[in-house]
Amino acid sequence: MSLNPEKISELKQLIHDQLSQVDLRTQIRDILDQSASDGEFEIRSDLTENQLLEELRRKGVIEDILKQLKFSGGQHVKPSTHFLDRQDVSSKVSALKKANVDPTRRYLYLQFTSGRAFLEHIQEPDPIPGRTSSFFTIHVDFRGQRFKSRPVPCAVEPDFQESFLLELHRTASGEASRMADVTTMLSLCDPIHIVIVRTDPSGDTALVSSLFLEWRKILSSQSAKSTMSVEMLGIGPESKVPVGVLDLSIEVIPKPGQILKEDIIAAQVAMERNRMTEKERVFLVYAKQWWKEYLQIRTNHCNRLVKIFAQDETATNRPVCAFVRPLRAGRLLDSPRQAARFVSVLGFEKTPAVGGGANRAEMWCSTHSFLARNKGDCENHATLLCSLLLGFGLRAYVCIGTKTKAVPHAWVMTVSTDGSVLFWESLTSERYIHHQLDPTDPPIAMLEKPKPTHPYQTVGCVFNHEHFYANCQPSDVVAMCNFDLSNDSRWKPMSGDAIQSVCAVNNMPHWPNNPTLCPASIDDGVASNELEHELRYLIAEHRRDEGLTTAFDDNLSYLLSPALASYELERNTGISAGNEEFQQAIRQAIPDGETFKGFPIQFIHRNARKAFAACMRSEACQAIVSCRGDHVKLAVRARVFAYPESATAVWIMFAVKYRCVL
Repeated sequence: MSLNPEKISELKQLIHDQLSQVDLRTQIRDILDQSASDGEFEIRSDLTENQLLEELRRKGVIEDILKQLKFSGGQHVKPSTHFLDRQDVSSKVSALKKANVDPTRRYLYLQFTSGRAFLEHIQEPDPIPGRTSSFFTIHVDFRGQRFKSRPVPCAVEPDFQESFLLELHRTASGEASRMADVTTMLSLCDPIHIVIVRTDPSGDTALVSSLFLEWRKILSSQSAKSTMSVEMLGIGPESKVPVGVLDLSIEVIPKPGQILKEDIIAAQVAMERNRMTEKERVFLVYAKQWWKEYLQIRTNHCNRLVKIFAQDETATNRPVCAFVRPLRAGRLLDSPRQAARFVSVLGFEKTPAVGGGANRAEMWCSTHSFLARNKGDCENHATLLCSLLLGFGLRAYVCIGTKTKAVPHAWVMTVSTDGSVLFWESLTSERYIHHQLDPTDPPIAMLEKPKPTHPYQTVGCVFNHEHFYANCQPSDVVAMCNFDLSNDSRWKPMSGDAIQSVCAVNNMPHWPNNPTLCPASIDDGVASNELEHELRYLIAEHRRDEGLTTAFDDNLSYLLSPALASYELERNTGISAGNEEFQQAIRQAIPDGETFKGFPIQFIHRNARKAFAACMRSEACQAIVSCRGDHVKLAVRARVFAYPESATAVWIMFAVKYRCVL
């Protein structure tokens, strides 16, 4: 079994640290002195290494070292990267406590010690080293700081041994450099958002639980530390059902010099919640009145998709405007089009419904939960894309309506300064220019106008973090709609002040929905090579089952690279470039009398078997992989493009060159 250089370096460091602890040099010197004094052998300059090792083995030194390294018995083999290395967890935790911290700042030390009563996984088999199994990961978000735990095998009592250092600071100008005192910490009402995600062996992810943890109770502790067990509830329709218990502790570092009374903290928390509850009540009264006025315009407005509230993953009703926040990606995304591409490579999955019925289940996840899972429904994609486009300074809105076959759908719209409208499909990153059709135009004029290329049929409302508009035009057909949102006769607006009272960042401290994006943790080159090697094995295995031999042409495989780069560039920018060079290279590589066939395809996962099975459902790919003829040379090229949150666009091209046998 070969190890990569990183693992070899880690193993060398482990051995070096252990040898330093046992002071091997002193033991060798003592053994040599004792042996010389006993007359067993004379200390000479030509003493060989084998003689020294034999003496160390006879004295039991090597055996003691191996026992301390936990290599004996074969039962402590290092598991695969899908499993948590449980060796000496306590030392790892203590090492985290010794991490360097800024002495002028104050921190929350959040430590997860264990999990209990995850009864859904009572039938989960024990993890086998070297074989992937289902695992949990914990995601934490606090005041723009995001953390992710190591994977832990799914079990009734998962061994969560993880610690995070969360910085406490004020966002106000001039306050960030000051150490937070107890009064400042009491005013920081942002909860710690904890999300548990389960990943199965195929790579599919699922939300297990989402919790907003109130942490300020520790300000009344004499030791500035609190240990607690929190009940984790299910997701969506199962939000009232416990799925497990997390044992954790929170500690303030450094310890504050003042301790608050419990009733002061309870009064502060109650005051904040009562204030928010009153704002939500006032907004609800306003929304009901606004809805009555909207229905009075036309009786058929009750059939339009005007969505004012939506449920998050905890089954809490929230205004839809609260799901959108201007989001700046820093250096991770360079343009709005690249942002659209990033959102499109996040997984899409319709929210599953429990039971039958025609009504479609909905669950609008918070942005942090959506990014933690890397998968969601169309509403999650649309709100994230809208947030990113707002961050790039565009006038962007989420559109709620229907697409082909009257399927409810959400997409994004941007309006330029000249009034032109552009639709952005968040699931594919495609863009469509809106050309309005005037129903009063004569039929000939209607035929002369370009037909809509977008898949959208109707639109009921549009919104962002500041505005909400309901469509009150005679027809809600997208092609017939005018998107002049300033015209109250076409679009009924909600009060901006009413929206801000419940959706502004400062007015929703108990539901923060503005996490930062995390850079990719995937090495593009390594991931591409691993995927390509697995595909080669699968191709050879498939041909062997058909009684065919397999020969790969490495040069032809390399020549496929420009095509894959060109495909991704076109998805990112809408500009096609590099095809000419690719075609010229292929013509040079294919001799006269031979035939070339290629089949490109794109995925958003890196599961080789899953991708190969999907490709083999295509007749074109099947013809390439199972090609028969003279001088058959196969080629396959895989290219992984990594985006923030470790989302990936995976391009694969299968190719073959052969000489036809008549």
